[in-house]
Amino acid sequence: MTPRPREAASWAPRRDLPELDGHGRNKLSPMRDLPAFAVAAGKDPRGMPVKTADGEIVGTVTDMWVDEPEQLVRYLEYQVDEAFGSGTRLVPMTLARIWFGNVLVRTIFSQHVREVPQLADPNQVTLLEEDKISAYYAGGNLYASAERLEPQI
Repeated sequence: MTPRPREAASWAPRRDLPELDGHGRNKLSPMRDLPAFAVAAGKDPRGMPVKTADGEIVGTVTDMWVDEPEQLVRYLEYQVDEAFGSGTRLVPMTLARIWFGNVLVRTIFSQHVREVPQLADPNQVTLLEEDKISAYYAGGNLYASAERLEPQI
């Protein structure tokens, strides 16, 4: 049996509230809610297919979540193709690579997409949700397949 990333990754029981900026507003927001923001450098990934480590296209990038005070893209949002679940998911930008017109997520396989933690509110991400999402993808680095379970030294 292939382990699932969520079984091995850890996360802290943080507050289930969004992180706020110095003005009391959500620190992270989707670009659809930030009309003053635009992609200034590099490729805009919206509309690109999302591929997992097994080479399957599991969805399409629909938005980018921006840390407004830091002016940094923290997450990509993607619409999941029906064969791999439903709804949208976030992937941490640090665990995604934009490569030749695709967004590559090498930490998990297509079979794992269905269980990526989802947001309770599509317009905000809480500290707890951020931890769970990041832990799920990061856990896949070591536990998404039997080959990754073995010691590397």
